[in-house]
Amino acid sequence: MQSTGPGDPSEGEIFHKIGDLAAESGLRRIHMLAWRDLADVEAGGSELHASTVAARWAAAGIDVTMRTSYAQGSPPETVRDGYKVVRRAGRYLVFPRAVAAEIAGGHGRRDGLVEIWNGVPFFSPLWARGPRVTWLHHVHEDMWPMVLPPGLARAGQLLERRIAPPFYRNTSVITLSESSRAHLVDRLRLPAANIHVVPPGIDTSFRPANRKAAEPTVLAVGRLMPSKAFGRLIKNVARVREYLPSARLTIVGEGAERDDLKRLVAHLGAEEWCELVGRVDAEDLVRRYQEAWVVASTSQSEGWGMTLTEAAACATPAVATRIPGHIDAVRDGVGGVLVDSDDEFVDALTRVLDDSDFREQMSNGALRVAQEFTWARTAYETLAVLAANASGTR
Repeated sequence: MQSTGPGDPSEGEIFHKIGDLAAESGLRRIHMLAWRDLADVEAGGSELHASTVAARWAAAGIDVTMRTSYAQGSPPETVRDGYKVVRRAGRYLVFPRAVAAEIAGGHGRRDGLVEIWNGVPFFSPLWARGPRVTWLHHVHEDMWPMVLPPGLARAGQLLERRIAPPFYRNTSVITLSESSRAHLVDRLRLPAANIHVVPPGIDTSFRPANRKAAEPTVLAVGRLMPSKAFGRLIKNVARVREYLPSARLTIVGEGAERDDLKRLVAHLGAEEWCELVGRVDAEDLVRRYQEAWVVASTSQSEGWGMTLTEAAACATPAVATRIPGHIDAVRDGVGGVLVDSDDEFVDALTRVLDDSDFREQMSNGALRVAQEFTWARTAYETLAVLAANASGTR
């Protein structure tokens, strides 16, 4: 993605371009199929990405309907930010029921289809006619055993690696980063020419402020699930405290691992310096990014690393694992440090917290990099792939 400069179109101009492109390509009604909704208690980066793009399209005049699974405490149908959300069926039944509804016209007419392949696909190449694209943020491979029993995990890996990919060889796939694109080619054997990279944007609410916590504060944000490896992060910060006893860790997010992490904190006697704050509202999240000295991620699998770029927009540098997604979200040595081992993680985190000149250098670099990403541009470039598909199907 090109950085935004003096000659680049403004956000408003890009919105007009989205509307013009939709009209020119006949994409007045777009349906999106997603596993989870943003209102789900386990919603993460994929859900935020889908919701934000859908909202930008709706603002440009496109009629968008998103079909997802049931979300706890939320109505089966609603309108969010201008687009319609249909929540029906559970975690697994959403796949056959959403497909059946699309085939029967239960979601109304559509001019284009977006399938979000989040571990389990909707197999749109088998039943969908007309313009369509698939969003595939990353390969789940090692995540399956973390969240499912051995038998189901092997079935999930087989589905993702062997059964599903052949059906998508002629499908336009959109992913978030060049490293994820390479991973899709290597692991799923999808044709490189069909994979388009469209990085996510950063909301304008994430911005720097002249306030930092009094003590060295490490912030981590995300769903509390095995692939995020928050336990590993807690242990690494405990090692950092051997050199910097004033260092603190705050973890924002909810998920199935919360009780396990609380037990780990108690086992380490870390209650005074490690805080699990759960979910926070948007304003509080921005404040925490602004006050943190560094944002950290020990995640083992990411399509991008949106929390890292959100922090960067607040001029907060990152220390993160060197994995696909993180490689693109963090410019190593410019806006943060990427590491390959726990020892490197501890060393990098200690340096960022302890060396004020280095921390300022990384903070300035993180802010420069963050200014390259806008959601309006993401929405336009994503629609452009679907529009090209629409032209090819005429």
